[in-house]
Amino acid sequence: MRLPLTRPRRPAPAPPANAHRVVIVGAGFGGLAAARALARAPVHVTVVDRGNHHLFQPLLYQMATGILSSGDIAPPIRDILRRQPNARVVLGTVTDIDPAARTLSVAGDAGATPATIPYDSLIVAAGAHTGYFGHPEYADHAPGLKTIDDALDLRSRILGAFERAERSDDPEERRRLLTFVVIGGGATGVEMAGQLAELAHRTLPGEFRTIDPRAARVVLLDGAPTVLPPFPEGLRRRVRRDLDALGVETHLGVMVSGVDAEGIDTDAADPAVARIEAAVKVWAAGVEASPLGRLLAERTSAAADRGGRLQVAPDCTVPGRPEIFVVGDLMALDGLPGVAQVAIQSGRHAAHTIARRLTGDGSVIPFRYHDQGSMATVARFRAVAAIGPLRITGTLGWLLWLYVHIAALTGYANRLKVILNWTIAFLGRSRPQRAIPHNLTKGPGGEPPAGR
Repeated sequence: MRLPLTRPRRPAPAPPANAHRVVIVGAGFGGLAAARALARAPVHVTVVDRGNHHLFQPLLYQMATGILSSGDIAPPIRDILRRQPNARVVLGTVTDIDPAARTLSVAGDAGATPATIPYDSLIVAAGAHTGYFGHPEYADHAPGLKTIDDALDLRSRILGAFERAERSDDPEERRRLLTFVVIGGGATGVEMAGQLAELAHRTLPGEFRTIDPRAARVVLLDGAPTVLPPFPEGLRRRVRRDLDALGVETHLGVMVSGVDAEGIDTDAADPAVARIEAAVKVWAAGVEASPLGRLLAERTSAAADRGGRLQVAPDCTVPGRPEIFVVGDLMALDGLPGVAQVAIQSGRHAAHTIARRLTGDGSVIPFRYHDQGSMATVARFRAVAAIGPLRITGTLGWLLWLYVHIAALTGYANRLKVILNWTIAFLGRSRPQRAIPHNLTKGPGGEPPAGR
């Protein structure tokens, strides 16, 4: 039987008070997909998240480089679910899970009373955060790019570096301030490096009087032998050529051994790469699962891998706990990558499974991921896409990338705003989101400046 699990055109009636209770932890791609897939199911849905917004993470680097604002890519969860009467939103952090009692402990802001939320089915979609491979101290000097705060922090560091270089009379200090290092050659690292190069070479020239922003040095480092390892070889070569054309220095097979306020150290044999003096460092080299994964592993005796991801059964449930689903970046299943489509599809799979059970269908259907292809943009008119046997590059790949990301955004208003900002940035030379909040302006080591 086909179940009506998609978001309804008209609001479905609210379920009865004693309806099945589904609690979803996390309003990222997986959690939101699950909530919306249950829009017409006879269940009560409670979405628990630390933030009040659904963040479109693939465009965070554009927020960090002044193209988009937080409102463009982070619509409120309540607004997204406002026409879904069976869903409510709870703002807070899950501090404990009691599988025996089937309850969650949720802490709110300071001073708020902790809450206990009961569930009949639980979907854990808490996602992942930046991972530093055992060196959390790197975070102070090389922030990642996983949250709005990360993007605002990086924007202030990037734009602040140009401002400090304008004030400096020391040539060596200017070179350090105008050196930007991106650590990690995956999609986020490649896209960030490309936008930094475009910012320096296309947007900022002519705005300063004592420096030439085009003298900025953008360096991309990765321990792997190639950029974008999951992509076909031909597309990886194309991305290298595009990066070279933009003036990005790419050093592969290089491991970072230290990060401090003044720069980074690597294991490269070349002295110019072994130590790179740089004011701005961006960490795009890895992720770790939410701590909730290890907490759930302790409470259920499930296995967690080295990255904290939970080993789940083929249907995305915790072994021995069929009422608990783990989806997205938090699950370890068949070597699936931590990408948005895995999260969306596994979230929907969990929702479908719950809805089927309510009809009396207890059959176990394994989750099957349908790969819809991979895309990455390097800069304006430069992108690559692998969709089945198709390999698309250049302007056509870039236009396809624009279309796919516009279509994936939540809400027509957000799509219109993003299209407008893209028009300003890509057809013109300006970037509309370049304000630096005074309290976020970073000094050479990432610290706020003293005084006013």
